[in-house]
Amino acid sequence: MSPQEDRPRGRWSQRGAAFGIWYLRAVTFVNFLSAVWVSFGNDIRRHNVEEFFTPYLLTAGFASGAFSLFLAVTLRRRKRASWILNLLLSGLFLLLLLFLMVVAPEFRAHAQNWVSLLLTLLFTASLVAGRREFYAKGDRANPKLAALTAAGGLLAASLLAALLVTVTNGAAAGSSTFVDRWRYGLMRLVSLAADDSRFPGISTPNWVDVAINVLSTALLVAVLWAAFRSVRSTDPITADDEERLRALLARHGDRDSLGYFALRRDKSVLFSPSGKAAVTYRVVGGVSLASADPLGDPEAWPGAIERWLAEAREHGWAPAVMGASEEGGTVYARHGLDALELGDEAIVETAEFTLGGRAMRTVRQAYHRIERAGYTVRIRRHEDIPPKELAQLLRLADDWRDGETERGFSMALGRLGDPGDGRCVMLECSDADGELRALLSFVPWGAKGLSLDLMRRDRESENGLMEFMVLELIQRAKEVEITQISLNFAMFRSVFERGSRLGAGPVLRLWRSLLSFFSRWWQIESLYRANAKYRPIWEPRYMLFEKSTDLLRIGIAAARAEGFLEAPGLPKWLNRKHLENVR
Repeated sequence: MSPQEDRPRGRWSQRGAAFGIWYLRAVTFVNFLSAVWVSFGNDIRRHNVEEFFTPYLLTAGFASGAFSLFLAVTLRRRKRASWILNLLLSGLFLLLLLFLMVVAPEFRAHAQNWVSLLLTLLFTASLVAGRREFYAKGDRANPKLAALTAAGGLLAASLLAALLVTVTNGAAAGSSTFVDRWRYGLMRLVSLAADDSRFPGISTPNWVDVAINVLSTALLVAVLWAAFRSVRSTDPITADDEERLRALLARHGDRDSLGYFALRRDKSVLFSPSGKAAVTYRVVGGVSLASADPLGDPEAWPGAIERWLAEAREHGWAPAVMGASEEGGTVYARHGLDALELGDEAIVETAEFTLGGRAMRTVRQAYHRIERAGYTVRIRRHEDIPPKELAQLLRLADDWRDGETERGFSMALGRLGDPGDGRCVMLECSDADGELRALLSFVPWGAKGLSLDLMRRDRESENGLMEFMVLELIQRAKEVEITQISLNFAMFRSVFERGSRLGAGPVLRLWRSLLSFFSRWWQIESLYRANAKYRPIWEPRYMLFEKSTDLLRIGIAAARAEGFLEAPGLPKWLNRKHLENVR
């Protein structure tokens, strides 16, 4: 078939998929509307019962609305499993309607039943026409996991329901057996209602029935999640992948200050067909989260980006990029992604930095105060630190960590003291008694630069110790042969800077006030202030995304990846994987 002949089929396939998605959205709207508009909902239910007028999934109520919404969302994400389930359910329902049309003359007499048949037929036909648009693969273990969840969850929920009924049963003692009470709970779990006439020895309060219905809903949600979850990740970076990435960094590492963080071992990597470029990413909550610019030759970036986007679409992941530079963001944007400025990276040119001048007076005074207190800084490459000393530094860094969660993703390496990171630079700050009080670790940025990776200090040490160490590094940059240093990333820097100026508009001032409020927990403004004191060069960094409707998902995934949010799961002490990421 020629390309000209194939285009109409492609258009019809897209239209079919779009109709199916919008049909489910419309059904969801009507279901929710009927749940809050009582008379409207009663009309629908009456027609359903008396005339069997039930277009696919239009049954009125919150439960049916939630189910149709779930199917609409999964269809929009191009889930193949959702397409199969919808085609199976709508196909069976269509056959039932056709059967009734043939064998029941009174069914044919109602015009609305013909409308029901037509809508269901159109929906089923749209799924058939749009079958090529639903390509996103789920995890291969989904069917088994869904079956186990359904079986195990139903058993556990029915036993819990039976226990509730036993404790709250108001009927005469001995009028029902435990099996009767278990059957009652099971029937309510499966049907959301039980025929009380079949269980004369059971009388429960209304709240017990509601609680069992909530259990039923939770079980349904768990089964659907298990059946439709995306592939959680692809293979992590292997030793061979890391060797190839290090080769790209050796040739092109000076292009991006965040390039070295691509070597995090909780990421996956896709190389361009030529092998001259790569995109590293991590899948979090159904989002394929790439960080910074692609590695390697910019001319080969498109090949790596195209492979990354193709894999994201194949698995139904939402593609997103965190912390891309203007150059990298421009290339990503050419592949259909939209850009949103996240903030600015602080870069200090060591040759141009000076502590002199009125503008640096406060910084200069703080520096000399720490210096007079007897603090000293030692600067070494990791490879120059003896193993015993390095092990002691690792222990102190772990002890000084603020909280159990290791934060950072796009601008953090996620490990310390690894043999492969010998070119990283360690700053050790000791007090007047020679006791170690703080550590800073920097990763290489090409041949002549460093990027801040890790900051740890003893909480009982002097305030301003980190600033003192950074200033020492800047002034002694020749010891490690560097000319530029990338410091912390300042989110929404322009908002804080412009919002404090005379004449700032009300929207900008409100936005600044809101960010200042959240800074109480996430240090948004304090990071900007801490960086601004060095009078750095501000380089904008961007977030890129494909669909604005995915922004909430991407924001949550980014917060989880950076360590600001944590998904519920096993306690840390039961999961030892987090220990492997620290070292």
